[in-house]
Amino acid sequence: QVQLVEYGGGLVQAGGSLRLSCAASGGTFSSYSMGWFRQTSGKERECVAAISRTGGASYYTDSVTGRFTISRDYAKNMVYLQMNSMKPDDTAVYYCAAGLVYLSRSDREYEYWGQGTQVTVSS
Repeated sequence: QVQLVEYGGGLVQAGGSLRLSCAASGGTFSSYSMGWFRQTSGKERECVAAISRTGGASYYTDSVTGRFTISRDYAKNMVYLQMNSMKPDDTAVYYCAAGLVYLSRSDREYEYWGQGTQVTVSS
C-alpha cells in the first residue's frame, strides 16, 4: 500500500510560481509512474503531468507545456511539480498519484492518490 501526501499549495498571483511536493511511502517508489492531476468543481480530473518509473520520460498537458516541470527524487521518495508563469486557469485542487501503468494520462489507471492540495491563482 502506497501513501501519498501533497503539500505546497496556496495562493499566488498570476505570473508567479509554486512548487508542489508529494511524499511517497509504503511501497517501492521506483516501481511506479507518478502523475499530477488537477480538478475544479464540475469538471473531470485532468492529468497535468506524469513521469515514468525511471524518470526518463514525461508527459505534460498542452496548457502547461513550457511552464510546469515534473521531477522525482528517488533518494527522498518525492515527486515535485514546479509551476511557473501561473495563470488563473491553473486554479484547482492538485493531486499526486502513483500507478504501475507506464506514463498514463488516465486517472483510472493510477492506483494510489493523495488527499489533494488547493492551488489558487489570482488575476
